[in-house]
Amino acid sequence: MVKKSKEQLTNTALICFGLFLSGCANQLPPGGGDIDRIPPEIAEVYPPDETINFNDKYFELGFSEFVDKRSVKDAIFISPAFDGEPELDWSGRYVRIYFPSKLRDSTTYIVTIGTDVVDHNNKNRMAESFTFAFSTGDKIDRKMITGRVYDEKPEGVMLFAYKVTGNEINPSDTKPDYISQTGLNGQYRLAGLAAGSYRVFAIQDEFRDLLYQLEQDKYGAPYKDVYLSEEDTLFAELNFFLTPGDTSAPVLQSAVMTDQNHILLNFSEPIDSTIIRSNNFWIMDSTSNQKFNPLYAYKGNTKPHELVLSTNREIKAENKMYVFVDSLKDKRGNLNKNNFAALTVSDLPDTIKLDISKTIPVNNSDRVDFLNPKIFFQFNDGIDSLELKKNISFSDTGGTNISYHVNFLDDASFIIEPAARLYPLNHYVIQINLSNLQDAAGNKIDSVYKFKFKTISGLDFTGVSGTLLDFDEEKNPLIVLESIAEKRQFKQKISSKGKFNFERMDAGKYLLWTFYDKDSSGVFDYGWVNPYKPSSQFSVYPDTLDLRPRWSVTDLKFRFDR
Repeated sequence: MVKKSKEQLTNTALICFGLFLSGCANQLPPGGGDIDRIPPEIAEVYPPDETINFNDKYFELGFSEFVDKRSVKDAIFISPAFDGEPELDWSGRYVRIYFPSKLRDSTTYIVTIGTDVVDHNNKNRMAESFTFAFSTGDKIDRKMITGRVYDEKPEGVMLFAYKVTGNEINPSDTKPDYISQTGLNGQYRLAGLAAGSYRVFAIQDEFRDLLYQLEQDKYGAPYKDVYLSEEDTLFAELNFFLTPGDTSAPVLQSAVMTDQNHILLNFSEPIDSTIIRSNNFWIMDSTSNQKFNPLYAYKGNTKPHELVLSTNREIKAENKMYVFVDSLKDKRGNLNKNNFAALTVSDLPDTIKLDISKTIPVNNSDRVDFLNPKIFFQFNDGIDSLELKKNISFSDTGGTNISYHVNFLDDASFIIEPAARLYPLNHYVIQINLSNLQDAAGNKIDSVYKFKFKTISGLDFTGVSGTLLDFDEEKNPLIVLESIAEKRQFKQKISSKGKFNFERMDAGKYLLWTFYDKDSSGVFDYGWVNPYKPSSQFSVYPDTLDLRPRWSVTDLKFRFDR
């Protein structure tokens, strides 16, 4: 492009002002017509891409339409990074950006304009980030790292790249040497790199301060550092899964009695509901110096950061009461140790009768798989598990008893699973004699609950099978089929020949991916930022699988990119 001087930009603005009555300076669209949905683009740039021996103190951008100035300021990223903020000088659709400090000698710079840029009138975002390079020396460094960030919201995620020099790298207090940003689909490229080793993190930089904020920003750690030799030009498929950077244990923030027998606990974050046990809690009467465990503890139909305790002990409002909690974890595995909160006491009676509040599947379902069905039940209150087991019966409609197992998730919810295979296209009933069960207040209901269901033949199921190629068997690969709608995961080990086979799946859209289970835990390792811990290496099948009923996808070829 022809370089525009500051004086030329100013003259252009004056000419437009002189022609204002004829509409030259009007930034608003004409009245009527369709709403503008066209995203802004960068139409001109100075210096031109891949300019060498550059020695100016600024660069310039020309947009295809008028844009929000604040959005442009927040979307400019320069690699290597500067200390300080660049100064922006606007003239219409053109902006001159002055560097905050002197450019380094013989260095390739990459300027990225991110997708945060929106137009002036309708706030349409740039569809893709824009990147150009220039060098203060006589050559452009052309080495590049590319990949993709996988997340529910992958657009606008920052890529922080650091030169590995042997010194500690802490993204929380050190700005990156090189920066890039993902586009709409999470893809990115880090360009203009010289030979050397690099450590790259994907950071959802909420504050746009080019620093990783623990507890604020989601992060993705790489599975290894990238080494680019003098002969290398590209390292591809450095991909990331994002995860919250939570290192804090859940904290009990309040304990409030909703009636004489129930205590609602409120935590600082969602807890792991698979480890709720009544002996994780105790109630302390500091006035009489007595303590006791609640009778029951359960999740129930509460908010993600809440749970319920049930007690049949008298709690006196005039005494100072506290609830203590020990050995509870959040969903990241952070452990709570001996935390407490003052108890707000209530003398309201509990008048709600004990009943079943939820089942999965719903009662009278005709879509239960005859192979390994698991029926989930949830009471509206805590119950005695031993008494419950005495009052359950499982049979077909002909009266033949079915042997079964009961697995308690907490004191109000459990799963019933038949011990042997059921028959397809058959009717079954699970009965629970509620008249012999009661909650902590002694409430009960004189009835027998009947859960009826019908099994299916399995002909409507779908599946996918195929072969994983180019994988390292010694690294213990696992393959994952993930339901997009339900966020459920199904995992398998890969055979020595790379074969996998998912059968009897519900129809729907699925994501297929694989990772190296390096610690044989069966769980993807997200790694850590500082001290650095590599994540599990993974690869994602490029297409979403649309699995249809009565039709399985077979002979699918899935290559492990590395």
